This record gives sequence, C-alpha cells and structure tokens, in this order.
Amino acid sequence: MGERLTRQLEFVLEVEKLKQVFRQTVLPGDERRENDAEHSWHLGLMAVLLVEHALEPEVDLLRVVKMVLSHDLVEIDAGDTFAYDEVGNIGKVEREAVAAERIFSLLPEEQKGELRMLWDEFEARETPEARYAAALDRLQPLMLNFQTEGAAWRRHGVTRAQVLARNRHIEEGSPALWKYAEELIDEAVRRGYLAE
Repeated sequence: MGERLTRQLEFVLEVEKLKQVFRQTVLPGDERRENDAEHSWHLGLMAVLLVEHALEPEVDLLRVVKMVLSHDLVEIDAGDTFAYDEVGNIGKVEREAVAAERIFSLLPEEQKGELRMLWDEFEARETPEARYAAALDRLQPLMLNFQTEGAAWRRHGVTRAQVLARNRHIEEGSPALWKYAEELIDEAVRRGYLAE
C-alpha cells in the first residue's frame, strides 16, 4: 500500500471517532443525544434537498456538502461545546484551530489543504456556500429541539432571546429558512418548549 492511501485510510479511521462525540440535542423519538456523525450526515442531506432555498442561486453544492461533512471533525479533539454555554465557549476558537491542524494533517498535503480551507471558510461565513452551510448547521438543532419539545432548551434554561440571537444568521444563507426558523421559535414559545 502506498503512503498516500495509508494516510487517507488512517484519516478515515480517525474520523470514525466523530460517532463518539455527543451533542446536547436529543433525537426525536429517542432519549439519547445525537452524535456529531449523525449531525453531519443530516446536514449533508439537508444541503442537497434545500439548496433551492439558498440565498445565492448558483451556490456550489459539492463545496457545501464537503463543508458540512467535515466542519465538525475538529470536535474529535476539541469536544462539542453547547451553543448556549458561555463559559464553555471561552477558548473554543483556539481549541478547534489546534484540532483542525492535527486532524487534517493526517491527510496527504493537498487534501489537508482543501479540508482546512473549507473549515476556515465555514467559520468565516464570508462566501455564499459558507453562509448556506452555516444556516443549515443552525437550523438542524433548532428543528430537533422543537421535535423533542425543547428537551435541550429546557434542560439548560435557554430563552427565546438566546435562540434568536444565536440563529439570526440563518437569514444570511437563506431568508426562507430563517422565516421558517422564526415561526418554529414562536411556536416553541407558545407550546412551552422554550422560555420567553
């Protein structure tokens, strides 16, 4: 086996660990928390199905799919930080950058460069692809929280104002999905899933 294939397969085995990184989001119809691999798969499928609702009509779908499938890989080392945990979010950017360097460095150089560039692009949210990918990344847990009657929101005492502030940039990637998100948030408050 050549060095290139060896490195690629080592990376494939390393990222298997994403299945062991658990998020705060509870799965609908289940009591267990979603893992990062499930989240990434769900985002990939959402990217394909909802692309017509992206703000930019000519968004590069393959680029978006690569972003959503790889952007959480850093959590293998950095762990998942709950979105509304102010203390836990201190130093998150630095922890994730160190993790990105280690994990993507397992790959051959040009693949490392591509995934690292996509990760940085996602984090910066400056391109249409990154804004659409980030919109999906925020919408997905919001939808699951609604479907589980606000399980993670209630467990952590999250309020409507926090959810609005955290997710407002969905509109930058898709005004249609932001409209849906706002309606979901309002309905969650009406049903008592989310504190006012």
